[in-house]
Amino acid sequence: MASFQFKERLQTAEDWILANPNPPQNWPWTWLYKVGRSSYALVRDILSGQLTLHAMSLVYTTLLSIVPLLALSFSVLKALGVHQRMEPFLFQFFEPMGPQGIELAEQILGFVDNMKVGVLGSVGLALLVYTVISLLQKIERSFNMIWRVPDMRSMGQRFSNYLSVIMVGPLLMVSAIGVSATIFSSSIVQALLEIEPLGSLILVVSRLMPFFLVVGAFTFVYVFMPNTRVKFHYAFIGGLVAGVSWQAGGMLFASFVAGSAKYAAIYSSFAIGIILLIWIYLNWMILLLGASLAFYLQNPGSVAKRRDVQLAPELQEKVALAMMWMVAKPFSEGRAAPQQEGLEQALRVPGEVTRRVSDKLIRAGLLSLAGKQGDQLVPGRSLELITIGDVLNVVRYDEDRVVERLPKVVPMSLMRDLRGQEGASLSELLKTGNVVDRGEPASQTVAVSDTDA
Repeated sequence: MASFQFKERLQTAEDWILANPNPPQNWPWTWLYKVGRSSYALVRDILSGQLTLHAMSLVYTTLLSIVPLLALSFSVLKALGVHQRMEPFLFQFFEPMGPQGIELAEQILGFVDNMKVGVLGSVGLALLVYTVISLLQKIERSFNMIWRVPDMRSMGQRFSNYLSVIMVGPLLMVSAIGVSATIFSSSIVQALLEIEPLGSLILVVSRLMPFFLVVGAFTFVYVFMPNTRVKFHYAFIGGLVAGVSWQAGGMLFASFVAGSAKYAAIYSSFAIGIILLIWIYLNWMILLLGASLAFYLQNPGSVAKRRDVQLAPELQEKVALAMMWMVAKPFSEGRAAPQQEGLEQALRVPGEVTRRVSDKLIRAGLLSLAGKQGDQLVPGRSLELITIGDVLNVVRYDEDRVVERLPKVVPMSLMRDLRGQEGASLSELLKTGNVVDRGEPASQTVAVSDTDA
């Protein structure tokens, strides 16, 4: 009885999260509602295995690419003689692994220092760049999976965008560190340190500066990596949550490493390798979860029971009619054309559903793209020439023409005009002789031609 009540309450909570026709409109209930929906979606994505699979793939690619990535990133900094300022961030990354992690960071830095990018030759430099590009390409593929983006950047965009970030990104980090150090060492700030409570506040901010830089790095990745437009404030929220999770995960992992003497006894010298794999995997999971959070905050309609929503005919038909109504009404009233993204949020259904339906309506000429950026929707023809039947026929039409390959064991007139036969039962159809049945096995059933029908 208790288990039944628990399941009933769980189902009620799930219905409130997923299918609430009247979501809360006042704070803090709106905030709790969004947090509940986003948390539900994140747990669902983890249990489905998509995020964990991509995180494990990125762990393998990271191990292969970390030294070439650092070599290219540090090349500009070494030329300017400021590469030492980036070393604390590398040590901070490996610090939760304990003393062995610090030794590992020193070995990696030794490899990077010994690697002379200028003497690799054309083939060696090409392989170095390819290794780094493959890592960033796999990261983009993972982010595109989260953001439901089907297309990758073009090859030219990958080289230009990736290499510019690799070369300029560390330089911007060093510049931010230098500017912050200059500000905190200025005479004005030194004078403010003597005034309380400003002095204590400035000290807290200076100690939190590495954390702010980590949050900024996460936010930049969330804005840059997906091959779609990501709003900054949602990316910042994802970066802030990921930054806090990364700090908390580092402390928990450090305590795990401190109590892992038995693992060292079992795995001996391989223990540090296993701990490294777990730590890299945990970092990628935090990064991907932050990206998922930013996606669900920007696209609340994508929160559903399944990650890949089943495209039921009822769903497609009603979404198509709703979109046509929401486009035709402002058009008839002389108001501005709605944006595709605004329609997706107003409909509160997954974006991939609305985009698939709108693409079919655009190809059929019922909708057209407008606006400076081509992201607004207007009717494709006069409203008097668009009927509800036109909309339904467009949604129901099989653009891939798979229907034509169906075996002709039923009259083609029935397949073409389903609405005219909705009231007929299968028993009545069989009695009329429209379907040939001679008691033979299914493999030997005689197909009915169009003329016989």
